[in-house]
Amino acid sequence: MKPTEYSELRFQIAAPQIAPPQIATSQRKPVPRTFYASFGKRIFDIVLALAILPLITPIILGVWMMARRDGGPGLFVQDRVGLNGTTFKCLKIRSMVHDADRKLTQYLDQNPDAAAEWHINQKLRHDPRITAFGKFIRATSLDELPQVFNILKGEMSFIGPRPFMLNQEALYRQANGTGYYQLRPGISGPWQVSGRGETSFADRADFDNEYYRNLSFRTDMKLVFQTFKVLAQRTGH
Repeated sequence: MKPTEYSELRFQIAAPQIAPPQIATSQRKPVPRTFYASFGKRIFDIVLALAILPLITPIILGVWMMARRDGGPGLFVQDRVGLNGTTFKCLKIRSMVHDADRKLTQYLDQNPDAAAEWHINQKLRHDPRITAFGKFIRATSLDELPQVFNILKGEMSFIGPRPFMLNQEALYRQANGTGYYQLRPGISGPWQVSGRGETSFADRADFDNEYYRNLSFRTDMKLVFQTFKVLAQRTGH
């Protein structure tokens, strides 16, 4: 298991490149060539990001300062798989304890049921690494606000498949996930609003493939409104 990376934001760090999965020619699907898929989605992301940036920047700074109260970094930077299998630095407000990797390993060694849950879902419903403040910002998705900077850099979108870690790629390939590699990962998306925390990691591939096949402005707007509904219910963990 690759150690989790906790660090302050460093854009200058070079990231390794990961090739997208090899897909049989008969299984390849062309990138949607609608105007929205080719240009409109990116234009929408840039305009919306610039419009909300003055509003969310004070919130990001406030949450960042709160996360630093335990003496650790306020920002969490981790390599994630992006468009075309490239690697990018995904930004979040730190929601876990300092020694999260050691604590997770110890917890899974002592709890076989939790180890099985982690193997299937790649997350825990009751994760001992998450701080009290971390539970709040995860439930409200405030920890993901810094990803607006990933959007401005062209690494993410407001709506799309959720970015996964490098050491999860083998599981994703085994689940026949293909559409993910044709899209920019999103802050929110079909998995977030339909199966957030209630499905296995492999199920995400089905959500992503379906989203890729039906990509449109109407689909994205529907997911935006569904995202606000999920946030109001505070179902994130």
